[in-house]
Amino acid sequence: MLKALIKTMRPKQWAKNVFLLAALVFDRKLTNVDAILNTFLGVIAFSLIASVVYIINDIADLDADRQHPTKRNRPIAAGKLPLPTAWAFAFILLIISFPLAYWLSPVFAAIVLTYLILNLIYSKWIKHVVLLDIIVLASMYVIRVAAGVALIDVVRFSPWIYIFTTFLALLMGTGKRRAELSEIAGNVNAQRRVLDGYTLSFLDQLITLASGITIITYSLYTFSAPNLPENHAMMFTIPFIIYCIFRYQYMLQVKGTGSAPEELVLSDRPLQISIALWGLAVLAVFYYT
Repeated sequence: MLKALIKTMRPKQWAKNVFLLAALVFDRKLTNVDAILNTFLGVIAFSLIASVVYIINDIADLDADRQHPTKRNRPIAAGKLPLPTAWAFAFILLIISFPLAYWLSPVFAAIVLTYLILNLIYSKWIKHVVLLDIIVLASMYVIRVAAGVALIDVVRFSPWIYIFTTFLALLMGTGKRRAELSEIAGNVNAQRRVLDGYTLSFLDQLITLASGITIITYSLYTFSAPNLPENHAMMFTIPFIIYCIFRYQYMLQVKGTGSAPEELVLSDRPLQISIALWGLAVLAVFYYT
């Protein structure tokens, strides 16, 4: 039972909450102990709320998941986690995470509540609406960035980060839909309603568009944001972003993976190395130039 509960919480997907660290990194607060502690606790609270969302989604998608080639193995769909237990566990996570979120910051708690409500609306209705489903999925990442901002006192955080995150999230959301469509091609029973409105060629066009705009917005950030070093050293981090995006497209369109971007990040070594090098380059620019 404990193993089923943990699996339903989907701890691997907590990797998405790395976006809460954007404010900490790009506002140069990595030497501020209070900011680090607040952000760390905020990530915990947000991760617990995200797990509530996953549990509710699994309950809502029970019938559809049982028809899916891989999702049918999820504990609730497989019958390993009874529905009453799942509901009770979701409630326990709520009464732990929301008081913690409010204690950290009322604004942060409001953002967390917005995230929860938006996810519930998404699960009930939006995920069945073509294009809107991808846009709302992308907004979840932007919400995470905003949540991170609410946890600390920002003075140098650029709005360009929000724009870059938006298009990066659109890329990942579109890639997720493409991978899902490719994975269940020909399996009518596993076909999600929203996927009927997409084709691989259309999604490939959206991926190409989102990839290009993501690179452009990050490039504009590196020399347009007012809080960066005047020598424009941040531009040296652009190649890492380009490689990460190209690598993601390669894994998605050539290797046929990418239905869960966070799992791809945790499993693909070249992507991990590039992200690590990008992070080191950013830190070097912020603290040593």
